[in-house]
Amino acid sequence: MRAIWTENQVSGLKILWQGRKPVPGVNLVWDIGQNPPVALPKGVIILHLAGVTKGLPQDLAQNAQVTAAVCAAARAAEAQHVFAMSSAAVYRPSADLIHEEDATEPVGAYGQSKLEAEAVANHALSGMGLTLLRLANLAGADALLGNCGLGKTLQLDPVPGQARGPERSYIGPHVLAGVLSGLFDLVLRGCALPRVLNLAEPGIMTMADLLDARGQAWAFGPPRPAAIARVALDTKRLQALVPMAPATPATLIGDLDRMRGCPQ
Repeated sequence: MRAIWTENQVSGLKILWQGRKPVPGVNLVWDIGQNPPVALPKGVIILHLAGVTKGLPQDLAQNAQVTAAVCAAARAAEAQHVFAMSSAAVYRPSADLIHEEDATEPVGAYGQSKLEAEAVANHALSGMGLTLLRLANLAGADALLGNCGLGKTLQLDPVPGQARGPERSYIGPHVLAGVLSGLFDLVLRGCALPRVLNLAEPGIMTMADLLDARGQAWAFGPPRPAAIARVALDTKRLQALVPMAPATPATLIGDLDRMRGCPQ
């Protein structure tokens, strides 16, 4: 986000970046959940991205703890709106498109921790503007494209009936930045936003197609019963707010390649 938004203004907003240490580019020094909340400007819009993606249960428990601290700061600042980044991992996997109203039954500890963080935010920000963003795979920050490299042969889980391997919803970094900017603009215009939004580009990617578009060598590994065949998010609610063109493997890889410093 910093790499993209330093090049393009976001709805004319002044961006305040938070970090744990006083380093160049950080405006708000705050180790969230470890010390008292910073004093935020009144009426601020908050994009809450902080969290833990793996580790022991006590590590993942920080997702709820950090969210509670962010919500306390948002209440003190009378925030206009809080966007809290959640995950598609809160859903029960399905062969069908997953809608925002569908069952939240995480199959893993990470998804459960994000669902608990959602509950914290819903309770703490009752009566305030809040949107839970259930993020699909972010190209380049995911376990697939984020592990590409010369000399590697990546291993895919075989899926019965899916010749090109597991299927997932994705979003590219530049598209993500544009969608978030569009949502901020809607807040500034006084538009009411949904409490929950699936965050992905239209279109479903097979992992094999993405690796081929990246020029990455890959092979199927042995069968793995725990492999999830498909996580495909319905994006109609998001597209009604911020229209997007359908994604393809080529457009996702092109978006990723435009990131400064991204390995080609």
